[in-house]
Amino acid sequence: MSTTTIRISNELKARVARAAQRAGKSAHGFIVEAIAEKAELEERRADFHGSAEQRLARIVETGQTIPWQTLQTYLRARAAGKPARRPAARAPGRKA
Repeated sequence: MSTTTIRISNELKARVARAAQRAGKSAHGFIVEAIAEKAELEERRADFHGSAEQRLARIVETGQTIPWQTLQTYLRARAAGKPARRPAARAPGRKA
C-alpha cells in the first residue's frame, strides 16, 4: 500500500466528512471506496466500448445485423420468462 496526497477544497472535505459519517465510515475509508468505485466504473465503461467496437467491426466486415423489431420480440419474450429462439444475424433485406 502506498500514500497519495490529494488536494481538495474545504467545501468538498466537509461534504466528504458528512457523507462518510452518514455511511458509518471514516473519511479516509469513504474516499478510498469512492476512488475504487470510480476506477471500476471506468474499467467497465472501457470494456463496454471495446465490446461495442468489436461488434461494429463484425457488422462492417459481414454486413449482418438483427433487425430491431426481431430483437425486440426476442427480448420481450425472454423478459417475460418465455422460451425464445435467439435470432440469427442476417444481411439487411433478407427475411427471417
